[in-house]
Amino acid sequence: MTGKLAVYRRLFSYLRPYKTQVSVTYLAMLGATLLNLFVPQVIKQTIDQGLEQKDPWVLFGASALILGIALVRVAAGFVQRYWGEWLTHRTAYDLRDDYYIALQRLPFSFYDRSHTGDLMSRATGDIAETERFAGIGLLELTSVILLIAGVVASMFWQNWQLALLALGPVLALVGLGLRFGMVVRPMFQRIQEQLGMLSTVMQESMTGIGVVKAFAREPHEFAKFDDISDEWFRRRMGVIRTWGDYWPLFTFVLAVGVFLMLWFGGAMVIDGAISVGTLFAMISYLLMLNGPAQQLGNLVNLAATASASASRVFEIIDTPIEIEDAPDAVALPQIEGRVTLEHVSFAYQSSDRVLHDIHFEAPPGKTIALVGPTGSGKSTVVSLLPRFYDPSGGRVLIDGIDVRTIQLQSLRSHIGMVLQEPFLFSTTIRENIAYGIENVADDEVITAAKAANAHDFIMRFPDGYATHVGERGVTLSGGQRQRVAIARALLYNPKVLILDDSTSSVDTQTEHLIQEALATLMRNRTTFIIAQRMVTLKNADCIYVLDGGRIAQHGTHEELLREDGLYRTIYDLQLKAQEEYMREAVR
Repeated sequence: MTGKLAVYRRLFSYLRPYKTQVSVTYLAMLGATLLNLFVPQVIKQTIDQGLEQKDPWVLFGASALILGIALVRVAAGFVQRYWGEWLTHRTAYDLRDDYYIALQRLPFSFYDRSHTGDLMSRATGDIAETERFAGIGLLELTSVILLIAGVVASMFWQNWQLALLALGPVLALVGLGLRFGMVVRPMFQRIQEQLGMLSTVMQESMTGIGVVKAFAREPHEFAKFDDISDEWFRRRMGVIRTWGDYWPLFTFVLAVGVFLMLWFGGAMVIDGAISVGTLFAMISYLLMLNGPAQQLGNLVNLAATASASASRVFEIIDTPIEIEDAPDAVALPQIEGRVTLEHVSFAYQSSDRVLHDIHFEAPPGKTIALVGPTGSGKSTVVSLLPRFYDPSGGRVLIDGIDVRTIQLQSLRSHIGMVLQEPFLFSTTIRENIAYGIENVADDEVITAAKAANAHDFIMRFPDGYATHVGERGVTLSGGQRQRVAIARALLYNPKVLILDDSTSSVDTQTEHLIQEALATLMRNRTTFIIAQRMVTLKNADCIYVLDGGRIAQHGTHEELLREDGLYRTIYDLQLKAQEEYMREAVR
């Protein structure tokens, strides 16, 4: 129970910055509630004085008073609804901001174990469920509680004997509402989790639609989606059945209360112990609970859903940030670009060690190539430089400074990357190239595009650099996306450049042109190149051959060819026949 209350307290803390709006809203709600409680008193006086004494002025005055109360309630209702909805959507705005900021700050390791569809479900469905209760839902729940308390107090003020009779049904209504909330809360938690799974399957299917169609797996995807969707429906129907069990009880308990009022209260009227107006007021108060009693179930239901959804949102917000600035982290305005890995080891969460005692130094302005079989740890090595991950052992140094002691923003401002799978945003080519740099001139964008051999194909589009590339750059070919990503890294002008298999999606001619451009632009810049195609690595100052997370060999291309090792094996498979053919052709 303590954990549940903590979720609500944290959720309500989002209302704290808006004390004025909260005060106005709840004052309007309190005024409307008090006016509701006053109406049966007016009717009582009308019956006892106006009807029994046949005084038309009493009837006229009561009618005018009720009309006035109605007008005031309209105004109070408008204030209550307007600011209640404002608080609802403002809470969602702030909560969504916190959620998105948390997602931006979480490290790569979090996304290694998370599903995009589930994260999107939390950002949309869970926050939507949460916002409904945090604003208008909480307001209405407070109104219902105050109304129930006010009705009970008013009934005791009218006649304590009849109030005691009605107290049993009233407490039963409240108990049923609270019990219902306790039952459905875990059920809604499971529903929201299943909805996250549903979103994940849908997102993966749409992202991989090309693979699905290529292998004619549409029926398989239909069946998989139906299984998860059926489970969601079963869980939702469980809540509906529970609701169906409880709902008639609310009406029955209220009917029992009216029966008691008429049976015992009618006898008291006949005996002259109370007036007809008093009995009518008591029944009016009891019937006044009909709507709130049923609404109480809805609101408790809403509170339970909001608690379950808020827990899922706060789970992401509270995820520990494994990669963050140290308290005494320093900024690096300028660096030479000397990169050192001192006996570095690394393992992903819940997996065996990926890197074992990696030790080397990359002098400033030199080009370092990493080569090796798939899974040998090449991409992991370069991911340690900008602190996408921290090593399990050893240190990564830039200019002799441990990267863990450098401010992240400062560190990454000196490192440019072209990832193995280039990602382009759904915007223009120009904005994709200039991503990460503010107020960049068009000439600089064009220069970078030319250096990456992207300018010519860009200009073949009718809109040139203003061409929109679609979601994830889908309107461009793989090679074109690679060249735009390379242009983006070159424009960033970092002292350390990482090209992670950045020429794998281009043809041989384009790769040659890119290498020529990079030869000039990488001057005085420490560059790490990861490539499967050996022709990309030949001109590197030093080549490190990784195998099983260890450095198996290192040296220049010529030095490694003279050794009988993994590099020579890769060369024999890729380039030996081609180079021998070229030598024969020259002869």
